[in-house]
Amino acid sequence: MKTQRLSRRQRTLLNCAPIDEEPIRDRSMRSAVFRARGSNEFANQQSFDRAMAALVDAIPIPAESAEWFSAKDFVSASKWTWRKMARNPAVLAVGIAVLVIAGVFIFYFVSRLNDFPGSATARKLLTLASSTRSVLLDPINADAGTLGDLFFMKHGLEHYEVPPEFADFRTIGCRVFEDEESRRIAQIWLAEKRMQLFLFPAERNAKTGAVLRFPGWRYIQQEGWTGAVTEHNGVCFMAALRGRENDLAPYLAEKQ
Repeated sequence: MKTQRLSRRQRTLLNCAPIDEEPIRDRSMRSAVFRARGSNEFANQQSFDRAMAALVDAIPIPAESAEWFSAKDFVSASKWTWRKMARNPAVLAVGIAVLVIAGVFIFYFVSRLNDFPGSATARKLLTLASSTRSVLLDPINADAGTLGDLFFMKHGLEHYEVPPEFADFRTIGCRVFEDEESRRIAQIWLAEKRMQLFLFPAERNAKTGAVLRFPGWRYIQQEGWTGAVTEHNGVCFMAALRGRENDLAPYLAEKQ
């Protein structure tokens, strides 16, 4: 094969083809050498290049000139500093991804620090409260504290009493329904800031069936709503409104 049949790019690569026996890593160079191998022109060029390299290696370097250079001047490793690494787009992308993942993990961890037995159900009910309209409830105009008797006589629900903190507020409506786990939940709508009250069964130990109790009031937030939850006689009570913890705290402090 003659080198004239090769492309201009391949002929250019052959002009700087290596003369040692080391494997060629560059794919284009390797392809050009493979196609030109066996041709007289390429063999003559390789022989000439080897002869020139041997001649250059045989030339002695004067001691005065050798002092001007050292091995480290010819082979110097690339020095990566922290500043260069920080400016590398790949390093920046990985760093941002790690920070986002860490932020999500920390947010999830912090949001679960104040979890309590029944917090999962309370979050679902806060979501329900955000989408409920008062027309879905049975209209009733009474004090919230009197509905415990109604829940017992009409629905057979024991200990579904509204705590004293919210017993004197007037109601707009109420209803009893079952969630996806067939637990019976009472929902009350108050005229006071259109607050909603929920009563639902407390969580129980899966093995013993004992009620998982927790003391005092626990706050929980979901989709712009805030709830205050307490447990009594195996029933959890939650007062919920659209707002923050500061909007709900005064109702608990007034009658404590």
